[in-house]
Amino acid sequence: SVSSPPDVSPRLHYMSDVEETLKRIQSHKGVQGVIIWNPEGIAIRSTFEPKVTTQYAALLSSLSSKSRSIVRDLDPTNDLTFLRVRTKKGEIMIAPDKDFTLMVLQDPGTEGAV
Repeated sequence: SVSSPPDVSPRLHYMSDVEETLKRIQSHKGVQGVIIWNPEGIAIRSTFEPKVTTQYAALLSSLSSKSRSIVRDLDPTNDLTFLRVRTKKGEIMIAPDKDFTLMVLQDPGTEGAV
């Protein structure tokens, strides 16, 4: 018997949602860029140059993972939902999830920032 092809419409719908969300975030004043990486720390979507993307994804996935471990060590029933790091030059916001992590880099001094 011939099997029917898998239904890819939910995945396509999901990807268009991702693109829409990225556009919305990127449109905020002060947002310098957005990266989404998988649980292995590999970028799957970015608005940065490839070299910058690789560096940010590798370093920040490690920070996010370590932060999550600390939160769980302090309270095993708790979990990391958001991480914000403010520096002299900008602000890094990380929202980890089960299947991917979203990172936004912004200039916090800009009106209308995320």
